[in-house]
Amino acid sequence: MNLEITSYNNFFKIRGILDRKSLHLFQTTFEHIFETFDKLTISIEGLESVDRYGVNALAKLHNEAITKHKSLSIIGYGCKDVYEHFSTNDAA
Repeated sequence: MNLEITSYNNFFKIRGILDRKSLHLFQTTFEHIFETFDKLTISIEGLESVDRYGVNALAKLHNEAITKHKSLSIIGYGCKDVYEHFSTNDAA
């Protein structure tokens, strides 16, 4: 399944596979997102798999939220790799 990103206001759902091939769609969607929203919620419940490039893209978005003093919530069980990355690394 290809990557599919849907949104309603500041709530985004990511479905499919977030990997090197689909990274461009992810980056394009969230490139200037914090200029529009102060609070952002991303559901990864529908994420089937993610490679290291996808995890790094999520981490980069997380770091951008911190530096710009914005709120980013990543919700859903999604992929184990994403959970492990954010639970083993310090957020700040």
